[in-house]
Amino acid sequence: MKFLATLFLITLFTACNSNAHKEYLAQTENDKTAESKIHQEHPGKKLMENTCYVCHNPKTSEERMVAPPMIAVKMHYISEDTSKEDFINSMVEWAKKPSEEKSKMPGAVKKFGLMPYQFFPEETIKQIADYMFSNEIEEPEWFELHYNQMHGNRPQMKGNMGQGMGNRNGMGKNQVANTQPTVKERGMQIVQTTKAELGKNLMGQIQKNGVIAALEFCNVQALPITDSMATVHNVHIKRVTDKPRNPQNKANAAELQYLENFKKQVAAGDEVNPIVVEMGNETEFYYPIVTNSMCLKCHGTPGKELEALTLSKIKELYPMDKATGYNENEVRGIWSIRFEN
Repeated sequence: MKFLATLFLITLFTACNSNAHKEYLAQTENDKTAESKIHQEHPGKKLMENTCYVCHNPKTSEERMVAPPMIAVKMHYISEDTSKEDFINSMVEWAKKPSEEKSKMPGAVKKFGLMPYQFFPEETIKQIADYMFSNEIEEPEWFELHYNQMHGNRPQMKGNMGQGMGNRNGMGKNQVANTQPTVKERGMQIVQTTKAELGKNLMGQIQKNGVIAALEFCNVQALPITDSMATVHNVHIKRVTDKPRNPQNKANAAELQYLENFKKQVAAGDEVNPIVVEMGNETEFYYPIVTNSMCLKCHGTPGKELEALTLSKIKELYPMDKATGYNENEVRGIWSIRFEN
């Protein structure tokens, strides 16, 4: 609002007040918040978070990682003579056909296994790679120690590399470790670790046994895995939607309202923030579940992304299924979490 008001006044009085115009330019030039906002609005950021963070989430603890964090990918694929074009091309070629021969991360392949092929539009990979090359990538708190143990001191590399949570705002790692997370941070940690656990198991089934086996796995194990993560965090966790596959995942009236709010935000391309509702000594936390290309193998359009055999298995396992017909980057449901303050 302040920005719009300033702009209006400058437009109105430019002819008679050049000093005000100069002050405005100086303020804009030095406005770090505006610069940060530009970075946040890069389409590759949201694509990376919605697509890659299922397995590469920087909020996940080291022992729960199912793939290397994105900062590790960036460090291994960028050297002093790597141009942005080279980096983007490498990411596109890797995504088209992952192989041990192409990988520049043999240690990660040995530890996590080869990344299974997933269909991603080339433009999606290009936008993610463009964002990665030009912007700081969040790194896990444990990453710097891990890297130094494995490779020695981290090299100084060109471009904007990642920044660990413990290195921000002039705080050391020990200070961060002793700081209680905010309600929002705690909610996001629960979402991301639970999403990673589900993603790890689902990706493993797809890689080893295919999509239909993954459907059978979800039918039996998705709710127990979610419940086990609720026990780990000592919270209540639900994944709910207006178009449930399993009737147990149907959203209630309040959750449907939050779901619609998230749908509007994502459709408009707005930055999505969690909804936090504090109720006495308890907090309710809501965050959207957004589709990516992998989701469409089971939730896409029949005859398009959703193959006939897969659809037949869905009808067998879930006779009341409503969870098909989605496109990428649509809100399929929400995380509904409740915990004590």
